[in-house]
Amino acid sequence: MTKKDKALNYFGNKFNCSQSVFTVFGTDYGLSENDCLRIGCAFGAGMGRQQLTCGAVTGAIMALGLKYGKATGDSEDKKLETYKKTREFFAEFNKLHKSTSCKELLHGLDINNPEDHQKIVEMGLFDTDCVEFVADSVLIVEKMMK
Repeated sequence: MTKKDKALNYFGNKFNCSQSVFTVFGTDYGLSENDCLRIGCAFGAGMGRQQLTCGAVTGAIMALGLKYGKATGDSEDKKLETYKKTREFFAEFNKLHKSTSCKELLHGLDINNPEDHQKIVEMGLFDTDCVEFVADSVLIVEKMMK
């Protein structure tokens, strides 16, 4: 099963966008599946349902940090490389979706407003758009990590 398929499987099983993206990479770097799911949980729906940066994006950025990030004893170059990779990811995601804002990606609808949430459900945005954001985030990270 591909990373994209695994991420979509997580998403289809009630894990959020960030968890779904982060977990398929985090387990490659020594984290347990449950640790990845716990770490990614708070970042879903634009960080705790605040609809800031899309959770699929934050999950991807955490994955890039695991591979490229600066740790104890590493040179400052590792941090700079991670920042560069982060900007590259944002550029690619923006190219595809014109935004990284959860609220903008969900057509300006407020996920916390019951009427707007109902519109999101009726429009099928979780099942179409969000699925696409998860899939694209995984594919962009995979390409970047090659």
